[in-house]
Amino acid sequence: MSAQAATAQAEPRADTAAWLAVAAGTLGALMATLDVSIVNSSLPTIQGEIGASGTEGTWIATAYLVAEIVVIPLSGWLERLLGLRTLLLVAASLFTLFSIMCGLSTTLPMMIVGRIGQGFTGGALIPTAMTIVATRLPRSQQPVGNALFGATALLGPVVGPVLGGWLTENVSWHYAFFLNLPVGIGLISLLLLAIPHQPAKLNLIREADWLGIAGLALGLGGLTVVLEEGEREQWFSSSLILTISAVSLLGFMLLGLGQITSSKPVIRLRLLLNRQFGSVVIMVMVVGMVIYGTSYVIPQFLATIAGYNSLQSGQVVMLSGIPVMLMMPVTPWLLRNVDIRISVCMGLSVLALSAWLETGLTAISDGSDFVESQLLRGVGTVFCMMFLNQAAIRSVPPEEAGDASGLYNAARNLGGSLALAGIAIIQDQRLWLHSRRLEENLNANSLAVQDYVASQGSGALRSISRTIQTQALTMTYADMFWIMSVGIVFVVPLGLLLRPLPKHAPMVTGH
Repeated sequence: MSAQAATAQAEPRADTAAWLAVAAGTLGALMATLDVSIVNSSLPTIQGEIGASGTEGTWIATAYLVAEIVVIPLSGWLERLLGLRTLLLVAASLFTLFSIMCGLSTTLPMMIVGRIGQGFTGGALIPTAMTIVATRLPRSQQPVGNALFGATALLGPVVGPVLGGWLTENVSWHYAFFLNLPVGIGLISLLLLAIPHQPAKLNLIREADWLGIAGLALGLGGLTVVLEEGEREQWFSSSLILTISAVSLLGFMLLGLGQITSSKPVIRLRLLLNRQFGSVVIMVMVVGMVIYGTSYVIPQFLATIAGYNSLQSGQVVMLSGIPVMLMMPVTPWLLRNVDIRISVCMGLSVLALSAWLETGLTAISDGSDFVESQLLRGVGTVFCMMFLNQAAIRSVPPEEAGDASGLYNAARNLGGSLALAGIAIIQDQRLWLHSRRLEENLNANSLAVQDYVASQGSGALRSISRTIQTQALTMTYADMFWIMSVGIVFVVPLGLLLRPLPKHAPMVTGH
């Protein structure tokens, strides 16, 4: 018998309580990741009912991500401060209440407040699920727990749109949020049953990096507001944008000051100087932009161009989850036997190809045109995310693994937030550009144009206008996929900087 096998045999097996704790953590992470995208396919319906425009509606998705970005790096400190069970109980309870608030929303500000609350509380549920796997399961059984967590992290963004679409079409969009009530009650019950109480360490409040905490919130929050509102407010000709830009700059200065003055900064930015970890963060940010960006753009295209309802749009997005589910059982074997450089470079290349395939969209494209690209996107996501997660933790000393995990998860969500903000900017600019170009190519003296106007009668001009808008919007969506494809190609070489993972080593986790 090998020494490795003997060690695994000597390790105690996880008991029922440990697996219940893992189930609770996985359920909480699934609930939080699901709600990132559950509104995507329902956005046109929600926007209509609460009186929000298309560009304002991106805030319903962006507000959640921004709040998550702020709280994820804080989750390790909050866990030490309150204790794991108390933190999860507070987060699960408040997440459920904010979900009900979203479901009851009748105005855009009310919805945004609810989504911010969901993001702050849901953000604590994701990394703590990784902590439960690392602390409650023996090393020999951690790959199973990691596979469960990996499935939730990858499937949440793709299952969300189809679930939200089904509820919107068959019940009401409100129930995309009310669904969290029974799930939240079940999660709270599991937490009370499976996780022991730990005393709070309130003395840690005095040691907190308050400059960094304030800087993180002001810097990232302000940056996202500038990106979202800049186009509508004419950028720096607006006093609002100037003010928020100053607030964001102040926030980043406070964050930098916290790095210098605090012995335990809220987020260890010096880890980015590590060649491997810095490369991982850049790559995962781009992957986050693609994952969250496509799960937002595809339903919008299908709803506005192809006339799909929320459920049909969600089903198309769900296609990328099929390879994730099929490949998840073999990911531990892949991690042990496939060189990380090969896997990550191949995964990024497949993601770039999937986005490039969507640059050929036309005004008559429908869901069938996304089948191949969505399946490829699922394959690329598995090869990227599972290996990058391991590389992020293994590239730093064990005592800094928690900080690395927080920065890694924050970078992924920051990519998603930047993608949604960028989509709003590109849509406004490119739609205007393509509309003007199409209009310039329509010669009023053309016999074809005159014959069309004569045949259509009084509705001819409205028909021409609708056709121009449809074609311009289609070209705009194609531009978005082209930008995503090029962005991924630029970061593919970073995969070559990664160091191979140790052979036959168990999967690692960080919180």
